[in-house]
Amino acid sequence: MSGEWVGRSIDGRFSLLKWLGGTQESGVYLTELREPSQKAIIKLVRADSKDAEIRMTAWLAAANLSHSNLIRVFEKGRCEIDSVSLLYVVTELADEVLAEIIPERALTPQEALEMLGPTLDALAYLHRNGFIHGRLKPSNVMAVGDRLKLSADDLLLEGAIGTPSWEPTVYDAPETVQGRIGTATDVWSLGAMLVAVLTQHPLEWDRAANVEPVVPESIPEPFATVARECLRADPARRCTLEEIKTRLLPGTIPPRPSGKAGEMSGAKRRVAALIAVVAVLLVGIGIWNLVSRRSQSPPPAPENQNVQATSSASAPPMAAAPVPSPAPSATPPQAQNAQGPKPMGTTVKATVTQRVDPDTLASAMSTISGTVRVTVRIAVDADGNVTGAAFESAGPSKYFANRALGAARNWKFKPAQVDGRAVPSAWLLHFQFRKSGIDITPTETAP
Repeated sequence: MSGEWVGRSIDGRFSLLKWLGGTQESGVYLTELREPSQKAIIKLVRADSKDAEIRMTAWLAAANLSHSNLIRVFEKGRCEIDSVSLLYVVTELADEVLAEIIPERALTPQEALEMLGPTLDALAYLHRNGFIHGRLKPSNVMAVGDRLKLSADDLLLEGAIGTPSWEPTVYDAPETVQGRIGTATDVWSLGAMLVAVLTQHPLEWDRAANVEPVVPESIPEPFATVARECLRADPARRCTLEEIKTRLLPGTIPPRPSGKAGEMSGAKRRVAALIAVVAVLLVGIGIWNLVSRRSQSPPPAPENQNVQATSSASAPPMAAAPVPSPAPSATPPQAQNAQGPKPMGTTVKATVTQRVDPDTLASAMSTISGTVRVTVRIAVDADGNVTGAAFESAGPSKYFANRALGAARNWKFKPAQVDGRAVPSAWLLHFQFRKSGIDITPTETAP
């Protein structure tokens, strides 16, 4: 694709003002929004390209994402120019791109730390919502005003992806060529990008040699250790986003010098040491309180020990220096009560009065190979309303797991009865996602 379409219009709304670059299957142009009036970016992708439908799936889903460190997606759709069927997405225009800075100079350790903070926050948000960035590299890290943002036009749905159509680079993890792309793939890309911004040179790595890359000795700590742990060939051995945050605690990177380069007053060193001591004390106190509470509390019921925690999509981002605290019960309190001894007397089972199917994208369903299974445990009150929902088994895909959990919360029931009196009940909803459709089997477990 080239700039031959400059001057043309998409859907009569977006004029192609300037050619910005592209490949054989896609092109990027400068365009303009009417309301509010502002410059924007429009990407065109040939509808017959290998991953066109996967792209459209991601664009549709990304339109519902909202994070201050993600480029905004304004519009998406289908169009045709000169009998060529195209998909398009309109996104926020960046003021600056990280890839344009690296050829001029490497980032300082402090600048790298400032870049990593919002990058980690954006990636954690995507992962909690069942997405993978998939294309993390300097050209997709941008500045809009005074805020760093990641591109959002090539996101992938976790568990609903295949072999990428682009030519792999050093930013693409070893497993990507087999289509095995997960959250650990973004971690590899982050490590490769860290090497590039601190050395001005791309990571040196021979993909065909099947060996892990060597991190340059010139990279300072703790970045060198983080990069090495990101660039493990085995995805299971790579560090997590939370572990990266923990390693890059405040005080480990010298602040920008004021005066002579690299100079740090004795007072600043004492403050940094004091912060480290306080952090250790807080962790120690947290562990002591945890042990004390556990020793004073009865052990949880065995039947709840294997229940998974509520959807990771609702979990807050991990703080830089977390204080250990007791793990919350994975099963809602109402569900725990419903799992107690069955009441005596004449029992009439509850029945389903409103079944709600998960709201899924057709293009996401079309990517399923086999069956994606999700089981949700729900608690139902004496009025027949769902009062709590948690995963019994989340399955391999956060996208489909979150859709199942959201649907389960909206089911309705005719309450169970004991001796003519309405009582709470507990259920397991077994979701089976297939390319052909969704099957749901409800099973009452109490009373």
